[in-house]
Amino acid sequence: MANSYATILLNSDFDKQKFNCGNEWLNNYLHHQAGQDVKRKLAAVFILPGDSQNIKGYYTLSNDGLPRTGIPEEILKKLSRAYAHLPVTLLGRLAVDVSCHRQGIGELLLIDALKRSYDTAISSVGSMAVVVDPIDDGAAKFYLKYGFVALQDSKRMFIPMATIAQLFNV
Repeated sequence: MANSYATILLNSDFDKQKFNCGNEWLNNYLHHQAGQDVKRKLAAVFILPGDSQNIKGYYTLSNDGLPRTGIPEEILKKLSRAYAHLPVTLLGRLAVDVSCHRQGIGELLLIDALKRSYDTAISSVGSMAVVVDPIDDGAAKFYLKYGFVALQDSKRMFIPMATIAQLFNV
């Protein structure tokens, strides 16, 4: 499978300050914290470039672990009991600039993040799923539409790598 993506890593060629998704928390992250998280290796920040150094959207990926509790039994029974915490990829933030709303950019970013996460899981760093922490009910509905499952006793959602493999027919 070719590793081609729509996004690139955040770099200083782009004007982070112009980005506005309509959510101050997500804006402030990109404006003030994203660069530090990248330097400290806390998250990888991927952007969808626009014209004139603008950013159409972004997402973040980092490693995380899920306790076995809360994961549906039909998935747990396929996994080794040797892990108290299961390795996952955290899709920590996903945002689209207001100038690009209703253009499918959110879906493009999500698919890009899932493909990148899957490719990494099979080639370099083990991960059994992608996890998200939806910011609100609208975000939760967005993730449900793409096959994410709610974790019990949590607002978190996840999609197993096996499901992602089916999405990409691999």
